Amino acid sequence: MTAATTHLTQVRPHVPTQRLLADLVPPRHFAGASFASYRSNPRYPSQQAAVDRLAEVAETLTGGSSGWLRRLRGAPKKAPAVYLDGGFGVGKTHLLTSLAHAVGSEQAYYGTFVEYTNLVGALGFATTVEALSTKKLVCIDEFELDDPGDTVLMSRLLRELADRGVALAATSNTLPDSLGEGRFAAEDFLREIQALAARFEIMRVDGEDYRQRAIVLDSLGMPDDAVVEAVADRSGAMIDDFDELLAYLSRVHPSKYGALLDEVTLLGMTGVHPVIDQSTGLRLVVLIDRLYDRDVPVLLGGSGLTDLFSEQMLTGGYRKKYFRALSRLGSLAQDGQTLAETAA
Repeated sequence: MTAATTHLTQVRPHVPTQRLLADLVPPRHFAGASFASYRSNPRYPSQQAAVDRLAEVAETLTGGSSGWLRRLRGAPKKAPAVYLDGGFGVGKTHLLTSLAHAVGSEQAYYGTFVEYTNLVGALGFATTVEALSTKKLVCIDEFELDDPGDTVLMSRLLRELADRGVALAATSNTLPDSLGEGRFAAEDFLREIQALAARFEIMRVDGEDYRQRAIVLDSLGMPDDAVVEAVADRSGAMIDDFDELLAYLSRVHPSKYGALLDEVTLLGMTGVHPVIDQSTGLRLVVLIDRLYDRDVPVLLGGSGLTDLFSEQMLTGGYRKKYFRALSRLGSLAQDGQTLAETAA
């Protein structure tokens, strides 16, 4: 890539099968995450309780190899299985990546729900089980319950791994306005994984969305010409018309969105406007997740984050994804504005 501004729509990502496994590591955004760096809020004791319990799990998994040697010899081993339930931005991903780091990259796989389902699609179910069962721990971030087929697939995958003595850790989201009203995401999760439910230990992580504490979403839009100026001649920066980018995403498999961003240091989008089509919105959510994983700042032209997803989307079956995406995109847009102001 040259220093000149280019377009994401010009990138043709290639993702060999081997990379799908190699990429199952904590994302760049959480490269330095640890239990010590998690700032638990004393107003929510469940946060520190989760830190302490996960640290115990890590110690169990790293305290010696004899248990896993027995597993490899065929003896059954009941490994830990933990599930973090809570709202957006309370630090569940930080905790999950901290667990993966504590166990070590050679003994842990870490990926999102979508990445694991893509892996099964690429390798086949049996090969995926064999590959994942070489590790002590498999972490699944953002377990999704909105696609029945994928949920059944993942439930079966987890059962196979648990039967082989692989430790499991997963996260999902309760809607922000559901906190304190019951473990809705946890109840859904346990119902869907059925045979595995009794093996999972549920840990609630209460709290506020830290990404939104100082962010006013409506203030994060910029004039299109300001976006163009901010990305001009910046190495690794790309700029795209919002509609053209959305159209391009429809022609690229979501499993390749990460590779699409390999060399991107800043993404500007002009002509941003509310999205009303569900399929388009869900593809945008995946792109936002990959941008967030890689700490890629964004600059939003047009209407910015204002009403980016329709009211119908925010109250429908995929609402958890859209709320998470708004939270993450707001954080990246704030980073982008800071970068633009610093360079001005």
